[in-house]
Amino acid sequence: MKQIFITLATFFISTVLWSQTTSPSTKSYVKITTEKGSCIVKLYDETPLHRDNFLKLATDSFYNGTLFHRVIKDFMIQGGDPTSKNATPDMMLGSGNVDYRIPFEFKNHLIHKKGTLAAARDNNPEKASSGCQFYLVQGKKWTDMELNQIENYIGLKYTLEQRLLYKTLGGAAFLDNNYTVYGEIVKGMEMVDIIADVPKGANDRPITDIKMQVSVLSPQEVEMLEKELIPTPVNPTIKTTKTLNGKKNRHK
Repeated sequence: MKQIFITLATFFISTVLWSQTTSPSTKSYVKITTEKGSCIVKLYDETPLHRDNFLKLATDSFYNGTLFHRVIKDFMIQGGDPTSKNATPDMMLGSGNVDYRIPFEFKNHLIHKKGTLAAARDNNPEKASSGCQFYLVQGKKWTDMELNQIENYIGLKYTLEQRLLYKTLGGAAFLDNNYTVYGEIVKGMEMVDIIADVPKGANDRPITDIKMQVSVLSPQEVEMLEKELIPTPVNPTIKTTKTLNGKKNRHK
């Protein structure tokens, strides 16, 4: 018990000190780069413990050289195990961690839709997250009947909007209210789809290693990205018709 208290205290002190010197509002996007492509992930402000921890690890280059060591098509791709950096081809991965866990930050409105970033964890009763391992959701599409069953199982009532997302976009609904969702891909979902489809060996590990580089976007990069993500206004179509007197009227 004393050891758990010490590791949790260490985690909170380090993240607090880091957040005092780094503004989360200008560091809320990270870029994950692999040989299969790259994606940009927005970290949620509603999950500050997970957000700040991921930003700290990315700033410290913790993830650079680690593998996406577990990939399951129509489910997710998982990475962040520090022991994967120098792993031999036959090495079983997934148990590596830092010396702390992060308390869960479940939010009913943050669901496992396709493209979300979420924290991996072991079967600890507190449902606390791994301090470093994460996964990106590919998922599948769900029917209303399946979502009804999941609601009964996890004790969560989906909104009409959430149901529509799961039925059209897809995701991993059965993980809701059990694993912390703390971000989403805003650009480059293709990377996840490609990695999820690679040939695998034992324990769902890709036969060919897929290493990652994770970096935090600078304020200038964030500004450019958010301008890029703003939807382009659609100009109403201007039509012309003739009136009875032969003149043309313009109307929208």
